[in-house]
Amino acid sequence: MNASLLPTGSAYFLTQETATPERHTLSVLVDNEPGILARVVGLITARGFNIESLTVSETEHDKRLSRITLVTVAVPKTLTQIKLQLERLVPVHKVHDLTAEGAALERELALIKVKGTGEHRSETLRLADAFRAQVVDATTESFVFEVTGKSSKIDSFIALMVPLGLVEVVRTGLAAISRGPEGM
Repeated sequence: MNASLLPTGSAYFLTQETATPERHTLSVLVDNEPGILARVVGLITARGFNIESLTVSETEHDKRLSRITLVTVAVPKTLTQIKLQLERLVPVHKVHDLTAEGAALERELALIKVKGTGEHRSETLRLADAFRAQVVDATTESFVFEVTGKSSKIDSFIALMVPLGLVEVVRTGLAAISRGPEGM
């Protein structure tokens, strides 16, 4: 018998953990002070969860506040624990689960270097135009494109650049904000 289903003197042994991990975007408003990023990241990674995306920037200079936007995958029960523990950290002001709160706006920026010679050069430019990628550097042998949008859009553009001579990719990580008139 499965060890998690053995009787323990409680009826709770009858339920099996069937929740599947979900991808969530968390927005955390913190004091901009040394060590806070390490504490937030440590809290999540100590529980064995990977951070898929992480961005941090000062958002209110006068108040010395920064916003940490992170994406992780966890079962709902664990995600609730993570949020509650984040809220208890002293320099944390607010924690929002943008995924649970509804449709949030999510964008990412990528710089993508592609070889661009011969007949591939015109095809590369045509596809970049279709994806609204901006040429931020060009030589006779290569391009560097700036692409912004949903992560899936950037993934698609990168996949199309591979056979055309993809050299290198740099991504910022996800920036996200909730919709509507309310702020964090």
